[in-house]
Amino acid sequence: MPNIVIYTQNDCPPCTFVKNYLTEKQVEFEERNISNATYRQEMIDLDAFATPLILIDDEPMYQVDMDKLNQKLGL
Repeated sequence: MPNIVIYTQNDCPPCTFVKNYLTEKQVEFEERNISNATYRQEMIDLDAFATPLILIDDEPMYQVDMDKLNQKLGL
């Protein structure tokens, strides 16, 4: 299974949707909430300015694209 990191923020419906979806599909992921300044800077360094930012094996997905996500995860 690929390594998945999701940059999130509080009160972000798309973030909650993606986290719930992956949990439902039993896909492990690491959540990095950008209320933490280190995580916020990591996200900015990846040229991302909106959440959720999804990294799959260090490849960023800047938008929630369920078809691409399912394809990358083999779902």
